[in-house]
Amino acid sequence: MPGIIGIYPFGLGRERWSIARFIYYGLLALQHRGQEVSSIVTYDNEFHNVTCGGLVDESFNEELLASLAGFIGLGFVSPLENDSPIMVDSPVKLTVIGDGMPLLEKSRFCSWRAFAEILSDEIDRVKDPLKASLKVVGEVNGGFSFIALIEDQVMIAGRDRRGVKPLEIGSLGFDLGAIASETSALDVLGMEHAFHVKPGEIIKFDPYSIERASVKVDDSPAYCSFEYVYLSRPDSVINDIPVYLVRERIGEFLAREFPVKADAVIGVPETAIPFAIGFSRATGIPLDLGFVTTGRKVRTAIKPSVFERLVGVQLKLNPIKCAVDGKDLVLIDDSVVRGTTLRNTVWNLKRKGARRVHVRIGSPSFKSSCPFGVELPPPDELIGHALTEEEIAEVVGADSFHFLSIDRLASSIGLPCNHLCLLCWGGGEFK
Repeated sequence: MPGIIGIYPFGLGRERWSIARFIYYGLLALQHRGQEVSSIVTYDNEFHNVTCGGLVDESFNEELLASLAGFIGLGFVSPLENDSPIMVDSPVKLTVIGDGMPLLEKSRFCSWRAFAEILSDEIDRVKDPLKASLKVVGEVNGGFSFIALIEDQVMIAGRDRRGVKPLEIGSLGFDLGAIASETSALDVLGMEHAFHVKPGEIIKFDPYSIERASVKVDDSPAYCSFEYVYLSRPDSVINDIPVYLVRERIGEFLAREFPVKADAVIGVPETAIPFAIGFSRATGIPLDLGFVTTGRKVRTAIKPSVFERLVGVQLKLNPIKCAVDGKDLVLIDDSVVRGTTLRNTVWNLKRKGARRVHVRIGSPSFKSSCPFGVELPPPDELIGHALTEEEIAEVVGADSFHFLSIDRLASSIGLPCNHLCLLCWGGGEFK
């Protein structure tokens, strides 16, 4: 689930912009989408690229940012080690960054390098980046969004025909245009959010305009439902739907579906806090701050090893004893993958004196891996793949345990199930 951003200046004198710092701040707002690799690409009649392992603010200092000359730029964060932007030298020189997974056919994998090479060949053939991109997106299946910077100072961005991965457009007056995975990256740059890129739509940036065109789309959208549960920041708006409001509604639905008597509601920081707010509001059970975090924000669901996930959870979740001691608690979390970190959390709460811990999860149970690049383990490692809710409660040490249903998730998002990608929850098929 990489985070991508592109920034493009318009008009006369645009060569005076030094864009690397803008990309840097945009990437800080996308850091939650990938913490293993960060990369900045700039262009000033040639490409400059720095790709580093680790976090954005650790990788890029003043000296490095100053070395990235260029007035057009791309940025990329990824949860995958050794990931990087794709650069193609011929027949047309370009750089591509992407989120998700392009497929040449229904079941045939297409790497991002292959995608970039196909795009380069097509641009060379038709001599029009917009037409070339339309043809490629029309022929490539899968779930993806991408941004391409081309040597003739044109930037192209687009989404697959079902719109699985998000892509949002913003601007800073008439001076800068930007496109990013989430609106939060536009907000931190002081930009106005203009619109979301539609499924199958291509956006072309040139020195004096933005042009839009779309491939023929026969099917309904299939927006990634996990974006609203976990992947996106709560201050983002994805596909014109505010993420924070979705998460509050999830908490309200959990309260209605699975009521329980308790003394306090606590949410696992930070994603599940809005869920807990909604649950508390719907039930009248007081909302408490149950945990204090230590160190940097660590997204344990996308850490690459069991050890790192466990250490991350211990850093992230230190229970406040006086807030939980002697109480019956409703513990709200966003999702459960293997159950290892949840078991550790429940154990820590009871170690600090909680009498009972009733777990409510703001998403359905994972049934399968994601075919479009979200880093989920194989089905035999997913705790919800084979165990019932009662069995999971016993495994994690909870006094009760319930997942949100798929229908309630769709209702929380405000879309019918056939407008969402629900494959990881075992819902529906992707055509």
